[in-house]
Amino acid sequence: MSSRILLTGGLGQVGSYLCEELVQRGNIVTIIDNLSSTVNPYPSEANFVKGDIRDASTVSILMHSADAVIHCAAQIYVSRSMEDPLFDAQNNIIGTLNLLNAARKADIKRFVYFSSAATYGDPVRLPVDESHPQEPLSPYGASKLAGEKYALMFHRAYGLPSTVIRPFNIYSPRQDPSNPYSGVISKFMDSVSKGKPPVIFGDGSATRDFVSVHDVVNMVMLMLENSAAIGKAFNCGAGTKTRIDELARMVIRLYGKDSMRPELLPERPGDIKDSYADITLARDILGYSPKITLSAGLKEIVDLKS
Repeated sequence: MSSRILLTGGLGQVGSYLCEELVQRGNIVTIIDNLSSTVNPYPSEANFVKGDIRDASTVSILMHSADAVIHCAAQIYVSRSMEDPLFDAQNNIIGTLNLLNAARKADIKRFVYFSSAATYGDPVRLPVDESHPQEPLSPYGASKLAGEKYALMFHRAYGLPSTVIRPFNIYSPRQDPSNPYSGVISKFMDSVSKGKPPVIFGDGSATRDFVSVHDVVNMVMLMLENSAAIGKAFNCGAGTKTRIDELARMVIRLYGKDSMRPELLPERPGDIKDSYADITLARDILGYSPKITLSAGLKEIVDLKS
């Protein structure tokens, strides 16, 4: 049975893949996006509204013709949030509140809020599970934490069927390496494809949990379908750690530049040393299981860009 889905930020990296999957499954999708970070055209079957989630009136109108909401739209750049925390809060807190307030007045069957592993801050234990302390290190992390607290509170206070996803390091072929805030994978691949060594800040021993956008989309579909997701927050990751120097070697091998060596620069202040997700809760409650290995995900990027 098809549903009417309101998808915020549907032209961004994650939103664009979600839109394609939702349309493929026969849903009626309406995108609201302000065109600040468009990475891919939306499918012709989807409806598009140029708008901003900070505009409460537009949000309210769209909400009354939706069965479910997937809230991806956000100010996503940590550096931008450090430079302008008020702009970050206006988008990530006020924008989210506009959506939640409209949703509680409409007949919404599910509200999926995109949070971030940035809410955890510097891990005090590994792997990071959902009960880990949340001590964000940036306004971005704080605003995403505020958003998820509001989303879950709206469930407790108003009965809104909300659920929260906390992705770790998402990657996809649609990441833009020219963006100064893009992820390490797209930066490595852009450099190596141009014959330049990947740049590592530190000695390369830092670890991250890299999760394919396809696995993120899969988890969201499970959150839409499973009523046990309501009122809970879930980590979304691969559940494995990858050293940054090993990632660099994987990229170098993929491009056949075996003699290339990464360039090591001084560690950046504030960088987290190690982080990877415990995904037990998502496995047990949602039946989530990551399908895309890092090597397969990297190969997809190379194949699509070659």
